[in-house]
Amino acid sequence: MSWEELDLLNLLRNMVDIAIVWFVIYKLFTLIQGTKAVQLLKGIFVVLGIWFFSSILGLSTVQWLVYQAINWGFLAVIILFQPELRRALEQLGRGSFFGRSSTSEEKDISETIEAILRSCNYMGKRRIGALISIERETGMGDYIETGVPVNGRLTSELLTNIFIPNAPLHDGAVVIRGNEIVAAACYLPLSESPFISKELGTRHRAAMGVSEVTDALTIIVSEETGSISCTKNGELHRKLDEDALRNILQKELNPNLDSASSKSWNWRGKRDG
Repeated sequence: MSWEELDLLNLLRNMVDIAIVWFVIYKLFTLIQGTKAVQLLKGIFVVLGIWFFSSILGLSTVQWLVYQAINWGFLAVIILFQPELRRALEQLGRGSFFGRSSTSEEKDISETIEAILRSCNYMGKRRIGALISIERETGMGDYIETGVPVNGRLTSELLTNIFIPNAPLHDGAVVIRGNEIVAAACYLPLSESPFISKELGTRHRAAMGVSEVTDALTIIVSEETGSISCTKNGELHRKLDEDALRNILQKELNPNLDSASSKSWNWRGKRDG
């Protein structure tokens, strides 16, 4: 093998090595995004920055203090990041850390979609207000902590029962992770966008707010009209029928499935509380 071929092989090996490391770092960032771990990570970068500049300026005392903080902080980080680390290991064990392709997971996604559709149709016909946020890549740990833990397998009956008027958990949002209802009565951040119609109520503003800071897909059932809307990436899609909602859920939750062409969505419509 010539020197040129060896150099090319080493270059390719280094590129693959760097690509794998960056991909793992990216996946870890998506797991902790939207949780308190993000703030902790910012603090770690600040500490590392202090250590870097103190080493350049020769501040030995500061260096010693930062060194001690790093030594003891490693154990604290493992404890504080425990939910995110556990979630990453669970995804790795299911084979979903690098992608979702298993038949069993596609079946779970299909069952999740059907359960949400049945529940939304039931509540829409009876004008039962609902706010359902589906966690995707960005973690929603901070919002889950504001609610009441449920940790139950998602079924249309359970989801509907939570939003029955005057039920203990009906006020607030339900957060779904995979095929599980993680928490109910959660508080979502209200959007402060001036472009949102004043006709829209608190549920819609909360759905828009969480869509602006996470990649969650949030479904709203209007208590006034019974119409169904959803938000994603700061966009609001209103007056969705069953087929349109199914297309969105299939496209966003399971892009491997062939879905029919989506119907046009717009901002127009009557008051939607």
